[in-house]
Amino acid sequence: MNSFQKNESKETLFSPVSIEDVPPRPPSPPKKPSPKICGSNYPLSIAFIVVNEFCERFSYYGMKVLSLVGLSLIALGTGGIKPCVAAFGGDQFEEKHAEERTRYFSVFYLSINAGSLISTFITPMLRGDVQCFGEDCYALAFGVPGLLMVIALVVFAMGSKIYNKPPPEGNIVAQVFKCIWFAISNRFKNRSGDIPKRQHWLDWAAEKYPKQLIMDVKALTRVLFLYIPLPMFWALLDQQGSRWTLQAIRMNGNLGFFVLQPDQMQVLNPLLVLIFIPLFDFVIYRLVSKCGINFSSLRKMAVGMILACLAFAVAAAVEIKINEMTPAQPGPQEVFLQVLNLADDEVKVTVVGNENNSLLIESIKSFQKTPQYSKLHLKTKSQNFHFHLKYHNLSLYTEHSVQEKNWYSLVIREDGNSISSMMVKDTESKTTNGMTTVRFVNTLHKGVNISLSKDTSLNVGEDYGVSAYRTVQRGEYPAVHCRTEDKNFSLNLGLLDFGAAYLFVITNNTNQGLQAWKTEDIPANKMSIAWQLPQYALVTAGEVMFSVTGLEFSYSQAPSSMKSVLQAAWLLTIAVGNIIVLVVAQFSGLVQWAEFILFSCLLLVICLIFSIMGYYYVPVKTEDMQGPGDKQIPHIQGNMINLETKKTKL
Repeated sequence: MNSFQKNESKETLFSPVSIEDVPPRPPSPPKKPSPKICGSNYPLSIAFIVVNEFCERFSYYGMKVLSLVGLSLIALGTGGIKPCVAAFGGDQFEEKHAEERTRYFSVFYLSINAGSLISTFITPMLRGDVQCFGEDCYALAFGVPGLLMVIALVVFAMGSKIYNKPPPEGNIVAQVFKCIWFAISNRFKNRSGDIPKRQHWLDWAAEKYPKQLIMDVKALTRVLFLYIPLPMFWALLDQQGSRWTLQAIRMNGNLGFFVLQPDQMQVLNPLLVLIFIPLFDFVIYRLVSKCGINFSSLRKMAVGMILACLAFAVAAAVEIKINEMTPAQPGPQEVFLQVLNLADDEVKVTVVGNENNSLLIESIKSFQKTPQYSKLHLKTKSQNFHFHLKYHNLSLYTEHSVQEKNWYSLVIREDGNSISSMMVKDTESKTTNGMTTVRFVNTLHKGVNISLSKDTSLNVGEDYGVSAYRTVQRGEYPAVHCRTEDKNFSLNLGLLDFGAAYLFVITNNTNQGLQAWKTEDIPANKMSIAWQLPQYALVTAGEVMFSVTGLEFSYSQAPSSMKSVLQAAWLLTIAVGNIIVLVVAQFSGLVQWAEFILFSCLLLVICLIFSIMGYYYVPVKTEDMQGPGDKQIPHIQGNMINLETKKTKL
C-alpha cells in the first residue's frame, strides 16, 4: 500500500485554461452619481419618497379614522408599500454616505407622523364642520385622503428616472423558506455520527443552493432571532389608542386655555415625535457621542424599551390616583341612596328598620338634597324599604322597592297640602366616552320639550315627570331652548363638565319665572388630563429610540437581496404585539392599574433578555454582505492566459 495515498497537498497549483472556456466579462461602465439635494450628500430621489410617504400616511390615517369597511384593502395596500418603501429609500444612498442614510430613516419616520398628525386633525373637521346636503360631509372627508393618495402616486412616479433601482431578485421569501427547509431535512437525513459535522446548520443546504444565498440566509436568521423579543414593545406602544384613551375619559380635559377631548390625546404622540426626532439626532445623540459612549443601535433600542417601561409605571400611578377620586360602587346587598326635597319646606326622613335607622338623621331643607349618598344594607338582592317622612305637623310612611348594586334618589314633592315621594334609579357610573349626562324633573303641569343640541332633544312629562339620561358634549349651556304646548322659553344650565351626571328640576318661580335647579348625581372628573403628559413623553421618546433605530438597523444588517424581507419581518413584530395586547386583556382579569404594572414588568424582563442577546450579536459589516456580483473581478484582455486555482491531491 502506498504510504502517500491518504495525504493531500496544502499547496495551490495553477493550471492553464483556454480563453474560450471562460468568456471575457466586459468592464462595468462607470456609475453615474445621482443628483443631490442642495449640494448635500442626500440623493434628490429621497425627496420624492418622503413626500410620497407623507401623502400616503395622511390618506391611511384619514381613511382609518372614518371607516372600518375598507380596512382590508388598506391592509393589503399597506402590506405592499411599507416593507418596500423604507428599503427603497435606503437603496438610494451610496455606502460612503451611511451617516446620511441613518438620518434618512429619521426623516422617513418624521414624515409618517407628520401625515398622521395633520390627518387626525383635519379629517374630522372636513367631516363635521363642512355640510354636504344638510349633513356631515363624509364625501369630502373620504375624498381628500383619496386625492392625497393619488398625489402620492404622482409624486412617486415623477422621480422614477432618478431612482437607484436595484434589479428584482425573484421570490426571495420562497427561496429563504426552501433553503431553510432543505437544510433542516438534509441534516435530519444525515444525522449519523459517521458523517462529519458542519460549521452551521444552514451549511447542510450547500448541496442544492449557492453559497451566497446560504450566507444571506444566515445573516437573515441572525437578525430574526434578535426580533423574537421585540413584539412586547409594540404591545405597550399601541395601547395609546386604547387603554390610555379610556384612562383619559376619566380625567378632566380643561387646561384653562384649551379644552382637550379624551380621544384628542392621541395626537400628542405624533406631535412629540416631530419634536423628539430632531432633538435626539442633533442634540442628545451628539452629546452622548462626545462623552465617549458607544451608543450602538441595539443599545438605543434597549433604552427605548426602558423608557416604555417607565411610561407604563407612570400610567399605573395615574390610574391609582384616578381610582382614589372616583366614587365607590355599591357592593352585593348594598344600595346608595340620596334624598331630594322638592317641597316648600324642610322634611325629615328616617329609614324604618333596626339596621338603617341611624341614617338620614338631618332634616333636608326645601330644594336641597343630602350632602352625599348614604349606603343602605339589604337582607336579600331586592328589598322593600319603609321611610318615615315628617313634614310640618304631618307624619307619613311610604314604601319603595330597591335592588342591590344600584344608585337611587328618593324625590319628595308637594301633593296638595301634603307631600308624597317617588324612588328614581340613578346612573350607575360615569359615561364610557367621557361625555356629560343630564336628566330632568318637570314640576310644571304641562309637558316640556327640551332641545339640548341640534341632534339631541327629549320630552319630560308633566307633574314631576322624570326624563331618561342624555349624553351631551362638555361645555357651557347658557340658553337651552324649551317649549310647552303654549309657550317657548330657555333655561340656563351653566357648565356641564367632563364625566359628570346632572339632575335639573324645572320649576316656575313666581319672582324669577321658569328656571332649572341644578344638582350633581355624579361629580365631574377632578384629575387633569395634563397628568398624562409625562407618560406620553416617555413612551414617545422610547418610540423614537426604538422604532427609528430599528428601521435603520433592519436595513443595515440585511443582505442586499433581502432588505424588504427584513423590513417586512420588522413590521410583523408590530402585528404580533397587537395580538399580545388582545390576549392579555382577554385573560388577565386584572384591574387597569395592575395590568399596566404587568405590561411594564413584562417589557422589563424582555429588555433584559434582548440586552443579553444584543451583547453577543456581532454586527454585520457592509463588505461582508456583498455578493459576487458586487465585487470587481479583474479582467485581462488580449491573448493572455487566465488562471484559475485548483486544489489537487498529491
